[in-house]
Amino acid sequence: MKYVVLIGDGMSDYPISELNNKTPLEVADKPNIDELTKKGKTGQLKTVPDNLEPGSDVANMSILGYDPQKYYTGRGPLETGSMGVRTTADEVSFRCNLITEENGKLADFNAGHISSKEATILIDHLNKEFSKDFILDKIGDGKFYSGISYRHLFVKKGKNLSDLKTTPPHDIVGEKIDKYTEWNGEDLVIKDIMNYSKEVLKNHPVNKERIANDKKSANMVWLWGQGLRPSLPNFTDIYGLNGSVITGVDLLKGIGVFAGLTNINVPGATGYFDTDYKAKGKYAANSLKDNDFLFVHIEAPDEAGHTGDIEEKLKAIERIDKYVLGQIRDKINDYDRYKIAILPDHATPIDIRTHTRDLVPLTIYSSLEEDFADDVKIYTEKTLVNGSLGIDKAHKLVNRMIN
Repeated sequence: MKYVVLIGDGMSDYPISELNNKTPLEVADKPNIDELTKKGKTGQLKTVPDNLEPGSDVANMSILGYDPQKYYTGRGPLETGSMGVRTTADEVSFRCNLITEENGKLADFNAGHISSKEATILIDHLNKEFSKDFILDKIGDGKFYSGISYRHLFVKKGKNLSDLKTTPPHDIVGEKIDKYTEWNGEDLVIKDIMNYSKEVLKNHPVNKERIANDKKSANMVWLWGQGLRPSLPNFTDIYGLNGSVITGVDLLKGIGVFAGLTNINVPGATGYFDTDYKAKGKYAANSLKDNDFLFVHIEAPDEAGHTGDIEEKLKAIERIDKYVLGQIRDKINDYDRYKIAILPDHATPIDIRTHTRDLVPLTIYSSLEEDFADDVKIYTEKTLVNGSLGIDKAHKLVNRMIN
């Protein structure tokens, strides 16, 4: 039996006036998703517990079969797994965004989607400057690790820092930074690091060139999503399946590493609008022969939600359908027994530009159960509400697919 879980990150939404009060899922041309929905079973999933933030970290960990109430320690430590960063029991890992700060406000959470090449230069410069004695005397040791585009890591000793209240930068664009850094005591060291990064980065040649080219400056770091190293039970030991993860996002790769799954690196997978959908679909389809379980994640709909870009969200959904799911279907039909689950990890509505904890629409198609289909005509937030799968917690999904 083959199992595929296809995640269109943040693709569910609310009705949008520009779309005649329809959602992108209602408007997008997605024949593959709709056909599997018509022949499959449908329902809704609760991907985020009420006491946790509705982030992709919590939601995707849950979808992969791990109850975040038991296993979630923070976003930063999950990303260490994908980047090969090994941390000790007393080291806290922070997600580190390169951001644009203007007049005391968080102007852009991704510094104009800075390139990885530029970002690596800036991260290396930060490490050089933060290793100077006068800075070490003030904040102690700590190290930055470069990732992709604006997404990086910062690791520092101090278990108490794992309890610090931090805020995802994509939730506070346009707001005063001081409002979200009102910490006390030893925690102030994190504010010192963020503030000193402005001094280090503001006049760097990379930023001078970006400004000259009318691009946003990566003039500050934002530390958030911190936690201690997680410990996840091995996926194969739990379910008896070997599996792989395909994603362009370090966070998802990290979950895969800690779960003992294989990360398949796809050339051109960027985690943004320009991700190579065709390559993702090709690698996913070809990997079926070596994997019982395949987790395929596409970030672009979420990025469109954060930027409020309706057109890009529609394009992302349609490209997922055509180039990713389409190629998977072409190959998976070589196997008599298979199941495909289709869902977002959370909603990222265009109008509010951030994640919500709404229930997400779920379709599960089984090659063995077409005769028991719900016969829902189209995959949308509304049509799947009364499906036969009902409402369930996301960490039960994999077990439900198997059993």
